[in-house]
Amino acid sequence: MSKVGLVLDPTFEQHDTGPGHVERPERVARIRAALEDSGLAERCVRVRPVEAGDDVLTLVHDPEYVARVEESCARGDGVIDSMDTAVCPVSARIARLAAGALLSLADRVASRDLERGLAVVRPPGHHAERSLAMGFCLFNNVAVAARALQRHGSIDRVLIVDWDVHHGNGTQHIFEDDPSVFYFSCHQFPLYPGTGAASETGRGAGRGTTLNCPLAPGSGDREFLGALGESLVEAAASFAPDFVLVSAGFDAHRADPLAQLRVSTEAYGEATAIVRAIADRHAGGRLVSVLEGGYDLDALTASVATHLTGLLG
Repeated sequence: MSKVGLVLDPTFEQHDTGPGHVERPERVARIRAALEDSGLAERCVRVRPVEAGDDVLTLVHDPEYVARVEESCARGDGVIDSMDTAVCPVSARIARLAAGALLSLADRVASRDLERGLAVVRPPGHHAERSLAMGFCLFNNVAVAARALQRHGSIDRVLIVDWDVHHGNGTQHIFEDDPSVFYFSCHQFPLYPGTGAASETGRGAGRGTTLNCPLAPGSGDREFLGALGESLVEAAASFAPDFVLVSAGFDAHRADPLAQLRVSTEAYGEATAIVRAIADRHAGGRLVSVLEGGYDLDALTASVATHLTGLLG
């Protein structure tokens, strides 16, 4: 049986975004219930979240920004930097736990203690810039993990696959001049946050290690899986990563209220098979995914279960 690590903890439900907010505690509560009731969680090795310290957060975020997130939450601010990014007094601690949980899971996979892993955490991370909170995100979980992994003796080159329906502007900008991290995104375009055009390919030494595959509104499984199965597979073959991280948003689903793609639940199983094959071929199987978006609760829980089934299979 595969040794798949799973972060699935009720602590992440304490990040209170207020009434009517789509990035709500019920997202992870429903996922947790579904994975436990189905028996999928029992097939995994549970990994407890630990807080990310300033030493790792500041690998990708300005120290002044990390302090500002702490201060904003401690003051009881309702939002930070943008009206869509809600916080409560414990949000800074929960965001540290989200980043730290992914890092702990990735480190265990890098060390071969686990084969693959999934971190079901919130707040999400891929919109968070070096010094700006936006798009529901405080700390950029996947960016923190990627940079921290590179301090691991066996990890030099990290591939980040982002299949959230929204472009991960923060992740791209953090690594766009770094040739050791390849950022791939397939996302609806145009759509929030407005970045992610195909012409954005990195800059300086990192030119060519950013690949955006924008999908027109109304695109479905064929376009979504085509971007992963063709463009991503080809790019991964050239880049030859040592580790694969997935920003696994499930808001490209046809039922999601925030976008207009038409991806099916089943397609996420095929997407999982594609990234697993890439990890097996180039990275010794080392693959970890982290929850990003997904706002229709039924579609989200079904898609996450499909993804985890694919990681376990």
